[in-house]
Order: sequence, then C-alpha cells, then structure tokens
Amino acid sequence: MRRCPHLLPSVLLALLPALPLAAAQCGNTGAGFAAWKRDFAVEARRAGVGSRGLQALAEARYATRTIAADRNQKSFRYSLEKFMQVRGAATIVAQGRKRKARYPEFYAALERVYGVPAGILIALHGMETGFGSFMGDSPVVSAITTLAYDCRRSEFFTPHALAALQLVDRGALSSTTLGARHGELGHTQFLPGNALAYGVDGNGDGRIDFFDLSDSMASTANFLRQKGWTPGRGYQPGEPNFEVIRQWNAAGVYQQAIAIMAARIDG
Repeated sequence: MRRCPHLLPSVLLALLPALPLAAAQCGNTGAGFAAWKRDFAVEARRAGVGSRGLQALAEARYATRTIAADRNQKSFRYSLEKFMQVRGAATIVAQGRKRKARYPEFYAALERVYGVPAGILIALHGMETGFGSFMGDSPVVSAITTLAYDCRRSEFFTPHALAALQLVDRGALSSTTLGARHGELGHTQFLPGNALAYGVDGNGDGRIDFFDLSDSMASTANFLRQKGWTPGRGYQPGEPNFEVIRQWNAAGVYQQAIAIMAARIDG
C-alpha cells in the first residue's frame, strides 16, 4: 500500500520465534540482494520457514518499483482536504453507501461479531483498493523481501518478510501472488505479518484468502477489534476508537479521512 506500515515491529517480533534478525546484511542497491537472500534463508529456517517458503525466497527478485514507491509517498504530506480530493473520498462515500444498502446483512453480521460498524470497513476497503478494483501488480514476496533487505526500514519489514514466507508454507501465498508495492495483499491491503496474525476464515471454507471479500472484511474487523475497538463508542478524533484507526495507518491525514468517510457512509 502507498502508506505508512500497519504494525510496530516490536509487536510483530513477539509473535515470531527469537532469532538474530540483523544477521543478513542490508543494502541500498540490488547488487547485494542475492547474497542477502542466502543469509536470510538461514534466519528463515530458524524461524520455522519450510521448503516452500524457502523456495519462494530463492525465486524473489529485487523490486525496483517497490524501492521507488517507498521513497516517494507524497500524498501523506498533503493537507486533509487535498488528501481526500486526491484519494477520491467523495466517490468512496457515494459508492460505499450503495454497498452498505446492497449488502446490509453482510455488514450487520460483521458488526455483531466484531463490533466494528459498516462505515469503517467500507471506508478502508474503498481507500485501500477501490473496493477490490485494484489490489496490486507487484509480487508480494519479492516486494516484502526487497524492503527487508533495504537499509531504510529493514528492521520493520524483516518480520513481515518472514511472515510472508510462512504464508507461502501454508498455501496462502505463492512466489507469484500479486499485491501492492510494499507487499500488502488483498482487499484491504494487509501486510504479511498482520495477515498471519489477524487473518480470519470469514466464509467458513476452511482457508484464509485475503482476495476473498468475506475473509478480508472479517480479518479487517478482527484486526480492529484485537487492537482495542470498543463496540458502540465513537471513532472521530478524540473519541476512543479513533486510536484504533491509528493502529491501521500511522499517517494523520489517512486516519482523519477514514473517520470522516466512515461517518458519511454510516450517516
């Protein structure tokens, strides 16, 4: 996703086995990526990654478009008004109201289970992928391992890279699965570590598929509830649940835009 990451590394690291995450040498060009992958494979094995995950790591390529996107996240420096204009807030609200009216029981069921109102889930879905119209064109494993290798934010992305390889082992990802430039996947663009930690089988088919709307929406609601969402409490700035929106995305304009759009959708 074109945004600040979802989860603080200290939280995600607690979910993974202890290992020396700094062992593989980071770099700022693609020149050292192959050597880094060999070193990182050792760390991955220690973290419990199996043969399928290790094969996906071996097949990963240095993602130049990911690096370019990571260096150029301009929209988060916009004013709130400009950000909402650029990200199409009015269209998201209009389409979001129609989606809520078309599938009222779907969103009502999610709110009964997780306590998260439709407006929040719909606003996130619209903001992240235009309601699933574009879920990314970058191989997830290549993107997330490139970011783990890159020195700029290696510490943050390393546990997400390990999680992506574990998702490959589980059959939830492959080396060719496409997502956003920062390795996010599915309808609401979960980073791999969040997918591993908060994924929910929303449609009851026995697997978690972030490209399935039911699974993705249930997982999004579960993430918010696990982060402290209080059913029935407000989510505007200064209200309890706004702090939970901040757990989804660290950019202030993003947080405010989601709160505004959700209120208009729920209105």
